[in-house]
Amino acid sequence: MAERSFKAEVEHLRLGAGQTFTGEGILAITKALLENGVGYVGGYQGAPISHLMDVLADAEELLTELGVRFEANANEAAAAAMLAASVHYPIRGAVTFKGPVGVNVASDALANLSDSGVKGGALVIVGEDYGEGSSIMQERSHAFAMKSQIWLLDPRPNLPSIVKAVGDGFELSEASNTPVMLTVRIRSCHVTGTFETRDNQQPALTVRDALANPQSDFQRVVLPPWTYRHEQEKIDVRWPAAEKFIRERGLNERFGKEGPVGLVVQGGMYNSVIRALQRLGLADLHGKTELPLYVLNVTYPLVSSEFLDFCEGKRAVLVIEEGQPEFIEQQLATYLYRAKSNVRLHGKDILPMAGEYTGQVLLDSLTAFFREEAEDLLPGQVRAPNFTAPAIPDLSKTVPIRPPGFCTGCPERPIFAALKLAQKETGKVQITADIGCHLFASLPPFEVGGSTMGYGLGPASNAAFDGGGERRALSIVGDGGFWHNGLSSSIGNMVFNKSDSVAVVVDNYYSAATGGQDILSSRAKNDTKATNNPISRALEGVGVKWVRQVNRTYDVPGLKKLFIEALTTEEKGPKVIVASSECMLNKQRREKPLRAKAIKEGRRVEAPRFGVDEAVCTGDHACMRLSGCPSLSLKTLDDPLRDDPVASIDQTCVGCGNCGEVADAAVLCPSFYRADVVHNPGAWESRWAAFRARVIGWLQSRRAASRLTFGETA
Repeated sequence: MAERSFKAEVEHLRLGAGQTFTGEGILAITKALLENGVGYVGGYQGAPISHLMDVLADAEELLTELGVRFEANANEAAAAAMLAASVHYPIRGAVTFKGPVGVNVASDALANLSDSGVKGGALVIVGEDYGEGSSIMQERSHAFAMKSQIWLLDPRPNLPSIVKAVGDGFELSEASNTPVMLTVRIRSCHVTGTFETRDNQQPALTVRDALANPQSDFQRVVLPPWTYRHEQEKIDVRWPAAEKFIRERGLNERFGKEGPVGLVVQGGMYNSVIRALQRLGLADLHGKTELPLYVLNVTYPLVSSEFLDFCEGKRAVLVIEEGQPEFIEQQLATYLYRAKSNVRLHGKDILPMAGEYTGQVLLDSLTAFFREEAEDLLPGQVRAPNFTAPAIPDLSKTVPIRPPGFCTGCPERPIFAALKLAQKETGKVQITADIGCHLFASLPPFEVGGSTMGYGLGPASNAAFDGGGERRALSIVGDGGFWHNGLSSSIGNMVFNKSDSVAVVVDNYYSAATGGQDILSSRAKNDTKATNNPISRALEGVGVKWVRQVNRTYDVPGLKKLFIEALTTEEKGPKVIVASSECMLNKQRREKPLRAKAIKEGRRVEAPRFGVDEAVCTGDHACMRLSGCPSLSLKTLDDPLRDDPVASIDQTCVGCGNCGEVADAAVLCPSFYRADVVHNPGAWESRWAAFRARVIGWLQSRRAASRLTFGETA
């Protein structure tokens, strides 16, 4: 069950020649793949490109009609390896995943693919996750493209440019026998717009056709002595062919008129640069500017003749390259040096070395560049010595920091509450974490897990501590990470090395952190994928003897007891706890419409709600320190005798019961209560509820009267 369904939008992918497509960048990329005769598509979900896999899954019927093979790969390495179909066959293939972590996972396959070279167009669509909206380490995919000589496209963030880049990428790949990486940034993935469509094209050669007539060429195998020839081909044949194609097809763009200074811009930065120029009065409302711009829709390889031609007649050029190191700037500086040019090259001397180039950063940097090299281009008020560019207010001291956290009702929350309680008895344990929702447990109030080394590598991260000690080490891996890489690299590693540590597999039924896609162990029936493969059976299959399956993670006392057992048992060898409960977000997405439909139809529906008895709550807030649920907040009572605010549960509560379970496990207080809200009750229930209300009302009025009498007597 993906986070978002594209069933309705997928119908737009059937638009033909001359029609107008309106929608998101993700859908535009899919349409472009179909228009350019792609033969097979694969990938692995990951922000900001996750929805591309969801679109492809929802469009599987259309893909089948066109003879296109689609596969949701086990991980990015498997996706990149899929492109091997283009090595011997003239079939266009595309895969997609998150960058740079996906590129890191796929690195071995991509390097081999680039070394072999391709006959059919091979396109790697990378969701470049750099900047303030990123969820990972701050790195760029550019370095990998340079290392393995994979051409890198970075189109301007509008639908026509993105769609054109897909076609250009396939053709560039075929013209130079080299795989091509297409970078789409966060905003490019979700930008909306229009473009004129073309007819979808069936692949000239389908994978079925190729299978009927297998081809092979041992000189394309990555083995000596052919690897030495491959390297020479890259330099002597493929690179010149790529430069020729880029130059003749005009993949890079020039805007504006001739002038004394100019800007070299990554294609993906174009919109932000134009906005900064608008704020300086150097571009109009429609983005038209007279300032010379050289827009690099291809950021690798760079074409020296194009760049030097752009620099002709200019005294200074500013390179706007987001991220570090400054690969583009260094290469362009080399071109100028070798050409013995006097053009002054600016870049990271004016712009920040690292960090996202926001509108304010670009505004300040462009102002500084023009003041130094072409002050006459600036409007009069900007040239004034005391001018300060309008700044975005600093809200860091007003708006509180909001680190990521578990959703309301998340079934992972009680796992870490139980683990924290268990450590009160066992002592602090060496814990490593993994990538996924469970990584939020590293933050307060749990503070469980101190490192993460890669998707599925949680248990492997504890390998140095598997040799024994006063306490066993414990590691965490999610079900998505388990199937992605963890079964072999982490669990298999533990078994092979006779590890005596503990691993916890957090099973929420989905690849939840990437959007709720199905995986091997998902419980739901999937018409096109094999689900319902238990994690516990896979563990036993690779040799884990001590396996414990938990099917309700909200049982905090039970989980606490199990953690203590795993950490203290005399039994040697790997110990794995599979803690399973459905992701609450996906559960609510599935159940809320059904519940609303049932209520509308007049059927009886019962929904649990939890609350806090204000008269019983002591206000020590220990429940929040062991739960951290967003629906738990503080409430100040209108009572002069109660100084501390009490715990309160707001309307976002989904009735998971975790707060009460935690309170019970920690022996905190009995202030939590459960109330079942009944919609469309039966006649007997209605009468009984009315009777109870009258009795309670009578008792309350009697109690109030006695208090009043006592007060008057006193």
